[in-house]
Amino acid sequence: MAKSKTVYTCQQCGAQAPKWQGQCPACGEWNTLVETITEQATKRQKTQGSARPVNTLAEIATAHERRFSTGMQEFDAVLGGGIVPGSVVLLGGDPGIGKSTLMLAALEHLPAGMPALYISAEESLGQIKMRAERMQVANSSLSLLNETDIDAIVATIRELHPLVVVLDSIQAVTTGDLSGQTGSVGQVRECAARLTQLAKEQDIAVFIIGHVTKEGVVAGPRTLEHMVDTVLYLEGDPVYHYRLLRAVKNRFGSLSEVGIFEMTAGGLQQVANPSGLFISGDTEHASGSVLTVTMEGSRAIMLELQALTVKTGFGYPKRTTSGYPLQRLQLLLAVLTRRAGLALYEQDVYANIIGGYKLEDTAVDLALCLAIASSVRDVPLAQGTVVVGEVSLSGGIRPVRQLDARVKEAVNLGARKILVPQLGYDTIKRYAGEVDCVPVQNIRDALGLL
Repeated sequence: MAKSKTVYTCQQCGAQAPKWQGQCPACGEWNTLVETITEQATKRQKTQGSARPVNTLAEIATAHERRFSTGMQEFDAVLGGGIVPGSVVLLGGDPGIGKSTLMLAALEHLPAGMPALYISAEESLGQIKMRAERMQVANSSLSLLNETDIDAIVATIRELHPLVVVLDSIQAVTTGDLSGQTGSVGQVRECAARLTQLAKEQDIAVFIIGHVTKEGVVAGPRTLEHMVDTVLYLEGDPVYHYRLLRAVKNRFGSLSEVGIFEMTAGGLQQVANPSGLFISGDTEHASGSVLTVTMEGSRAIMLELQALTVKTGFGYPKRTTSGYPLQRLQLLLAVLTRRAGLALYEQDVYANIIGGYKLEDTAVDLALCLAIASSVRDVPLAQGTVVVGEVSLSGGIRPVRQLDARVKEAVNLGARKILVPQLGYDTIKRYAGEVDCVPVQNIRDALGLL
């Protein structure tokens, strides 16, 4: 029999110590020792290892993963097409962002009769019942458990044999084999390891909810990312009502898809056409406002960029962004000053994306440049104009990925004119009969259209 003992392992170098110390004795790093459980082999187990048979790549038979749908297309798309039995999915996000609400909605839409277990380690069963009534959840196959001991949780799962298990949350679960506090790195990692082993043995799909701390490291999902099959993050600004579900790791699907949900009084609802969420809808078409199209995976989303320029009253002009990288804005301002002759060194510049959307897509560079120039000259773009293109340091307009999908989305939403890169114009010529497609080669050509 193997005897288990508790040691402290350094997260940096892997060295072990019999007791906790502030500094690792091996690498000298501070606060890196984490309580872990190891097994000491008896003398009978200490035998010499033997060789194992190997297979070539051609000898291994391929098999498609079995999947079942949650009934929520947005959720299934991010997972890669549905839930894979035996997979372990980590759902992270800030406290209060809607992780529990999302998982309860997913369990509600499971196929009829599929046994599921929702384990709450933070909320009482009465609180879950109140949320379920608000969301109108009526899944008769859904079982609830309020427990914080991982050994009791594992025993319950073995007895019930559910096909889907949700643990909310991993930070509140503990094991008596470790002396660390609830939510410590050692407790979180050991509890997750036992759930992962159970999921693989019983072919159960396990969803683990984890909170992201301010640093994103201590007792957070980043400690567990290497242990699970899929890592999802639910993002969104608490001020706004939409939520984005992204995959940062997925062994069973793509990382490019994103699910978009809207937080309502009845819980999270899927958004079939998200473009309308990020357009202001102002009746007065003012200067500094430009429409563009970004890509989230295979989905095109129309956004509205706004820019405001004000003559600075200080020696150093102010640059402020909301939803757009500040460094990228400063780069574009330098290009506009040097290549287009705009005197932006005397202007405070404010850039904003309607709806609180956050993006890193360089294909909206040209749209932001035109929004800034429109604000400086106080000349609005023509109504229904959509702008797509990446701006280089030389002032040229570079082609963007999936231009065809962007133009198609703009046409479907009633665009009248679309500015596109000259190098990608040939791929969207077929839309010329539906919309005025204007190819531009450099930033001066684009600003000339104002």
